[in-house]
Amino acid sequence: MRTLYTLFLPLVVVLLFSACGSKEVFKPVNVVDDWEHAGSSDITIGAISQNAALAENRAVLVDGKTLDIFIAKDEKLLGYSDGWVLSSNIDGNLTLQNIVDKNIEKFNLKKTIAAATVHKDTLGVIFSDNEMALYSLKSKALLLKEQGNPPIVVNSKIINPYFKDELVIFATLDGKVVIVNAETKKRLRTIIVSSEEHFNNVIYFNLMDNKIIAATGNKILSLSQDEIRLPFDIRSVEADDKNIYVATKQGEIISLTSDLKENARVKFPFAHFLGLILSNNKLYALEKEGYLIEMPIDLSSSSIYETDIEDGYVYINNKIFFVHNEYISVE
Repeated sequence: MRTLYTLFLPLVVVLLFSACGSKEVFKPVNVVDDWEHAGSSDITIGAISQNAALAENRAVLVDGKTLDIFIAKDEKLLGYSDGWVLSSNIDGNLTLQNIVDKNIEKFNLKKTIAAATVHKDTLGVIFSDNEMALYSLKSKALLLKEQGNPPIVVNSKIINPYFKDELVIFATLDGKVVIVNAETKKRLRTIIVSSEEHFNNVIYFNLMDNKIIAATGNKILSLSQDEIRLPFDIRSVEADDKNIYVATKQGEIISLTSDLKENARVKFPFAHFLGLILSNNKLYALEKEGYLIEMPIDLSSSSIYETDIEDGYVYINNKIFFVHNEYISVE
C-alpha cells in the first residue's frame, strides 16, 4: 500500500498542475491592430457599483467624471441616484452625499445594505438578507418593508431599486423582481426570474418595449402579457431600444429580441468577456486577455483589436471601459 501511495500521489499532483497549466484562453488568429483610443487613466479603480466607481483615493466617479466627494474607508459605494452618492458600512450606517449642495443625510439601518436608490423623498433599500424597504428621506420614517428569502451566496453585480412613476421595482438577491406601489405602500406583484440556489441574484434589469427584461447569472426573463425565460450562463447583458445582447461564459455573443427570439449568435472560443458597450450601431466586447472585439449590431462580422489591460475592477461609463488604471474608449 505504501508503494502504491507514493506512486499515486505524485501522479495526482502532476495531473492537477497539468490541468491548471493547460487552461485554454482566447487566442484570435486575425488581429487588426492595436486599438488607438486607449491609454493610462488619471485614476485607479478601487471598487465599483452598478452606476458609479470608487477610486483608490476614495473619490467617486460618476458618468466618467471624478466628483468632489469622498467615501469613508469603512464604507462601500452603493451608487449614484437623483443627485446623491450613496455609501454604507457593514453595520448599516447609510450616508447620502448631495453632489450639488454637499448636503449629507444619514440613516442608521442596523444591518448590512446590499443596494440602495434615492428618488425625490423616497429611499429604496435592499438589505443583505434580501429584506426590501422604503424610507422617507426627510423624516427617516419607514414606509414599507417586505422580506425576501435570504440568499446563500450572490453575484457581485447587484441591481439597485428602480423607480418608475409611483412604482418601485426591487431586483432581489434570490432571483425575483418585486413590484411595489410607493403611494399605497403595497406589494403588487412578484415575478420569478430564476430559482437557482446559489449566485441567483438579479444582475441586469431594464424596461424595454413595454416589457420588463431581467437576468440572473443563469437565466433571462422577458415579461409583458407572458413570461418568457431562456437559460444562459451569463457574464454581461446590454440592450438598445430594439435588441438585447448577451455575453455568455461559453464565449458567445447572442442577439435577442425583446421577446427573447434569437436574431444572431457568434462564438469566440474560450473568450472571457469583461463587458459590453453599444455605440453608433456597433457592439464592443472587451475580452480578458486584452482584446476589443468590434461588431455591427447584427453580429454579421467582427474585427479584433489588441489593447493593454491589467486584472482589476471593470467600470463601464457610457462609451468607455475603465480597467484598473487603464481606459479603452469606443469613440
